[in-house]
Amino acid sequence: MDLTLEIDTNYSLQEASEVVRSALEHEKHLAKYKVHRYSMICDEFEDQYDLISTELIQKFETGEYIDDDKFFEWYAAKKGLDHWKKKLTVLNAVRL
Repeated sequence: MDLTLEIDTNYSLQEASEVVRSALEHEKHLAKYKVHRYSMICDEFEDQYDLISTELIQKFETGEYIDDDKFFEWYAAKKGLDHWKKKLTVLNAVRL
């Protein structure tokens, strides 16, 4: 997939490119951290409840575990993990 980026600035292409590259690297670093952090949270819940996160998502979305705050925390962590994994995949695919 190609993507065209237009930057309306008086700075040189090299300077603008360096800023964009730096911003992408920063976002990639953040995404890696978030994936690591959310993975750790999900792993802790999986060990505690002897259930994998994908099963928790299915059960939570069918209403089985809605009443317990801990399951809501786990659900949110798994959703966050999925979001940041997807974001990291896209960021890793960017070539400048």
